[in-house]
Amino acid sequence: MLNDTIAAIATPIATSGIGIVRISGEDAFQIISNIFKSHKEKKSIVKQKSHTIHYGFIREKENVVDEVLVSIMKAPNTFTRENVVEINCHGGIVVMKKILNIVLDNGARLAEPGEFTKRAFLNGRIDLSQAEAVIDLINAKTDLSLKSSVNQLEGSIKNKIEPLRHKVLEIIAHLEASIDYPEYDIDEMEDDKLKEDLNVMIKALINLLNTADYGKILREGLKTIIIGKPNVGKSSLMNVLLREERAIVTDIPGTTRDTLEEFVNINGIPLNIIDTAGIRDTNDIIEKMGVEKSRNYIEQGDLIILVLDGSKDIDEEDKKIIDLVKNKETIVLINKSDLDLKLDVVALKAYINKPIINISAKKHEGIDAIEKAINELFFKGQIDFNDDIYITNIRHKNALSESIKSLEKAIESINMNMPEDCIVIDLKSGYEKLGEIVGDAMNDDIIDQIFSQFCLGK
Repeated sequence: MLNDTIAAIATPIATSGIGIVRISGEDAFQIISNIFKSHKEKKSIVKQKSHTIHYGFIREKENVVDEVLVSIMKAPNTFTRENVVEINCHGGIVVMKKILNIVLDNGARLAEPGEFTKRAFLNGRIDLSQAEAVIDLINAKTDLSLKSSVNQLEGSIKNKIEPLRHKVLEIIAHLEASIDYPEYDIDEMEDDKLKEDLNVMIKALINLLNTADYGKILREGLKTIIIGKPNVGKSSLMNVLLREERAIVTDIPGTTRDTLEEFVNINGIPLNIIDTAGIRDTNDIIEKMGVEKSRNYIEQGDLIILVLDGSKDIDEEDKKIIDLVKNKETIVLINKSDLDLKLDVVALKAYINKPIINISAKKHEGIDAIEKAINELFFKGQIDFNDDIYITNIRHKNALSESIKSLEKAIESINMNMPEDCIVIDLKSGYEKLGEIVGDAMNDDIIDQIFSQFCLGK
């Protein structure tokens, strides 16, 4: 399929100022020459220099379809390392689809999701970790997650993994040479030196693996559940964090009967905030369903924000809710600090050992303290990632974990005085697992699954 020419709309299918139809493959220039007419009558687009833009018209037979700018990029200096053409047309849904159909009628095939990036990978333009970084780049929710994605797109993970793979391969080659050619005087690797080298590699992989928790937060955001009794100010808090009136706020208990979910950027940390129904005993069937959903969300949350009413002392319902979150990462907010404080903070601290912050959602007081507490809880106060590498992909995390296990098994084999070929088996397993990260040891089904997550036209 790499021999055919593909095309797709590379911009959202929505009304906009501009739309782009992308073509990649051997016949890309022939297709564009069939349908594009320059404003200069005698100008042949296929004879123009690479990486140039040309003004003219897309035609269907003799009828002008749109006034466009056409970019031509010649292989191999393109994203896919194939001939690439991009038609910059007006961003109407009808005109973009019309131009795409004309391109397809002239010999191109509709691209599969992610096929342009897939070709970049298969043609050696990028490795698999860089290809996956494209998805993260598109879905980045904060400047920090954007920076992390750009680092990976520039090959930061490959630059970390490849030297380690090369070192493992050197050890494998040396051991296999001594096994296969015993008649030659090949220096045997001393067990202590071999274990020392493996331990150094294992430590480097563990350091990389330890970034995965931070990486998950950067990629997916902290699943943050706001809970509490009805009318304690949960929806008001959500509106303050979002800096907009997103949730309905009234003095009537039980106003929020279903969950409300939004993303918010807190000092570079993406929070997937879920405002839940107030938890209390109720006979209202609909409210009871909302309460049960709130309980379920507590189990799924990365961070629980428990809101208490500071104008009232805690009661048995509050204590039941506190019991639900004692084993979760939780920040306790005593809301309504603009009113007289009646809640016994000393007793509360004795009942739950979690960060406790006084706030007033109504007057927007204490919000900075919430942001600081989140930072301390998950990043120990440090969220300046500089140029560090963070593992944001669960596939990478699993491959690192499996590679570490294989190298540790190799050390165990050495300690047990196992034959060298047994040690080699474990080393090869570790080598292959690292290769999965950059795409050197992947089967076609997994590769297809990865690229199926991309949008059409990317």
